[in-house]
Amino acid sequence: MAFFMRKHSMNTLKYLQHYPAHLQQQVQDLIANDKLGEHLLKRYPSAHSLGGEKALYQYVQDIKNDYMRSAGPLSKVVYDDKIHVIKNALGTHHYVSRIQGGKLKAKNEIHVAGLFRKTPLEFLRMIVVHELAHFREKEHNKAFYQLCLHMEPNYHQYEFDLRLYLTYLEQHPALY
Repeated sequence: MAFFMRKHSMNTLKYLQHYPAHLQQQVQDLIANDKLGEHLLKRYPSAHSLGGEKALYQYVQDIKNDYMRSAGPLSKVVYDDKIHVIKNALGTHHYVSRIQGGKLKAKNEIHVAGLFRKTPLEFLRMIVVHELAHFREKEHNKAFYQLCLHMEPNYHQYEFDLRLYLTYLEQHPALY
């Protein structure tokens, strides 16, 4: 993961805009000293090995079974290369309802941006937990974040570090 350590150009911290000024300043200092990549590499030295969709599905299913057994069944989990992380979302959840034999059947799907095939497991877990939480809570409200924290106690730290990672990638578009 030496890709954390290449040169960059200064950009705004659009992924960190809602964080306190002192945190943004710390990130600006890391960027100015060309240390953001090194900082990320120390915290997350390797990528996960869930590159295939079968492994991804089982990973998500295991988390769902541990924390959300009563939620509707998970019908599909895929890496989606059409999701452009830098411009849009990190992952999406879909609810597909169909009438089958006079009954309404709902299917829950999760699409994870293809970028997450080669990231640290903590970043993938944060995305998965986030999308699973939407199965119960549609809005980003207090109950939603409590559910995220229940499934992953380090949720907020992983989200912040993922935002650092996205900031780094934005400064190094050749790596994305």
